[in-house]
Amino acid sequence: MEQREESNPAAGLLIAALAVATAFGVWLHGARPGLYGAFEGQRDWSLLYADLPCMLIGLPAVTLAVWTLTRVALRRRLGRGARGLASGTVAVVVLLVLAWACLAWLGARVGWVSPQ
Repeated sequence: MEQREESNPAAGLLIAALAVATAFGVWLHGARPGLYGAFEGQRDWSLLYADLPCMLIGLPAVTLAVWTLTRVALRRRLGRGARGLASGTVAVVVLLVLAWACLAWLGARVGWVSPQ
C-alpha cells in the first residue's frame, strides 16, 4: 500500500500570505515616485495596472512552486521536520531574491524620477 505524504496547508497559506505582503510592500516602495509624479507631474499608470498584478500573482506563485518542489525533492531524504525547515528556508531565500529582483526592475522603470 502506498504511503501518502501529508501536506501542511497552513504552511502553504502562510508562505502565500507572506509573499503577497512582500510583493505589495516592494511594489509600493518602488513604484511610489512614478505614481506620485515627482518628475514634472508625469505619472506612470502602467505601474498600477501592469506591474502590481504581475508582482501580486508572480511572487506567491513562484515561491509556492519552489516550496512544493523542494518538499517533493526532499521527500525520501529527510524526516518531516527537517524537510519542513529546509523547504521553508528555501522559500524564504527565493522570496528575498524575487523581492530584490522586483526592486531592481522598478528601480530601472522609475529610475528617471527623483525621489521625494
